[in-house]
Amino acid sequence: MTVMINFQTDPSKYRHWKVEYEGPVANLYMDVDEQGGLFEGYELKLNSYDLGVDIELADIVQRMRFEHPEVKVVVMQSAKDKVFCAGANIRMLGGATHAHKVNFCKFTNETRNTYEAALADSGQNYICAIKGACAGGGYELALACNHLMLTEDATSSVALPEVPLLAVLPGTGGLTRVTDKRKVRRDLADVFCSIEEGVKGKRAVEWRLVDEVFPNSRFDEAVKERAAEMAAASDKADVAQGISLSPLTRSISQDGVTYSTVEVTLNRAESRATVTIKGPQGAAPADMESFTAEGAAAWMLRCARELDDAILHLRNNEKELGLIEFQTQGDPAAVVAHEALLLANKDHWLAAEVLHYWKRVLKRVDMTSRSLVAIVEHGSCFAGPLAELLWAVDRSYMMLEEFDGDNRPLANVTLTPGNFGTYPMGNDLTRLQTRFLGTPEHIDALQALAGDALEADAAEEQGLITYAYDDIDWEDEVRLFMEERASFSPDAMTGMEANLRFAGPETMETRIFGRLTAWQNWIFQRPNAVGPEGALQRYGTGVRGKYDMERV
Repeated sequence: MTVMINFQTDPSKYRHWKVEYEGPVANLYMDVDEQGGLFEGYELKLNSYDLGVDIELADIVQRMRFEHPEVKVVVMQSAKDKVFCAGANIRMLGGATHAHKVNFCKFTNETRNTYEAALADSGQNYICAIKGACAGGGYELALACNHLMLTEDATSSVALPEVPLLAVLPGTGGLTRVTDKRKVRRDLADVFCSIEEGVKGKRAVEWRLVDEVFPNSRFDEAVKERAAEMAAASDKADVAQGISLSPLTRSISQDGVTYSTVEVTLNRAESRATVTIKGPQGAAPADMESFTAEGAAAWMLRCARELDDAILHLRNNEKELGLIEFQTQGDPAAVVAHEALLLANKDHWLAAEVLHYWKRVLKRVDMTSRSLVAIVEHGSCFAGPLAELLWAVDRSYMMLEEFDGDNRPLANVTLTPGNFGTYPMGNDLTRLQTRFLGTPEHIDALQALAGDALEADAAEEQGLITYAYDDIDWEDEVRLFMEERASFSPDAMTGMEANLRFAGPETMETRIFGRLTAWQNWIFQRPNAVGPEGALQRYGTGVRGKYDMERV
């Protein structure tokens, strides 16, 4: 799979989804084009999906937030007869590289998490209306919705058949959502995940797998009624009009990707990518009316969208670049001012959406399986949301005092109120709380420093960076780190970094991604699943997989 994967799309390009807007209710129809696979070699039958289908879904969920803030309830449903969704396409999984399978699962998880959180973040409630077979990844699409409705007929059921059929696990959080979200009893969950045929009708309600079941003759009416009730009960403020998410300005070359606020430079010889984020060029908008008028061009939104795309591009198209280096350029006071407008207007729908988007983008950074480092040079602008990168990375290096011949402003780190709760990690703690898990009282001391431009000695003393070096040692120390990181096993690095990044309490989100990193990553490489006689390769042949029965 050497084709470049493009995560940018828009409604005019959709092949797999249709949306009908009816005031506060949006009807989202899954209607997968069988011939519309991202790669050759498989057909997307029975509403099965690949990464291309999910790229469209992620775009829809994002546009629902920004372009259609009037929506209070989204009804996810199938446009095909007798099938809701057969899940991730088996032929795609059987032919995909290991890296593609894992990145595919990670992106689909992030998309599920986004619409699962839409009620809490944006007041948009997702209902799943299930008609027909809803299996594997199809049920995982449903599980991320907040209310599940199932029709009672001969063909409609919910199922997680990955273990008996494919010798793998539900890769987009299925097991975790069954136990942690749906709170299905453990023994019943064991039965459910061990059978191919799934569970139907009233038993699905009794086992907590769905919320409601209706006769087929009443189902469509019941779904409309429930959507109308939820919309009427919503406390989401009415918004007359959203903003347009115009196409990103982006240029891709052999050596990198250039956006308006983000520059990605690729160093394949040293297995490294440098992501440079440029701070605002102008003053912050005077008020939210001005910000709304700027729309997608406003720096806070434009930068988030471009950084998001850059991370996805590196994850999926530059898989051998094991180190991502973050740098920034600009005036930290300007970053502070642009963020401050949104923080002061959190009750404005667009301010809230942009801040929530930054939260999601930073989580995407946290979940990227590359070594991450921040290089804080003179002239940088690690402030507010950009300062979060200092604590998302595995290490940070900062220039100390003046450098010979360098007339840029001295490097500093500027904390803002946003760093103390606006951008939580998947563990529901801020990155500072996670960083100082052993000394939580230090957070109060840091809050007192918000707004101060902390130069290298102060930033190091406060624990905000890893190392500060002067002109004499800077080049050698940074070079040694880069060379050392490139010499380590990528597998060991992925495991080590994923273990160290998420200190503190477990949440459903950290459990989902932790299991994906550890268990699914391992199972996807086992011959029992992907070997020539494994279940994924033999699926559909009528011959069951041949297993090595040793337990490890």
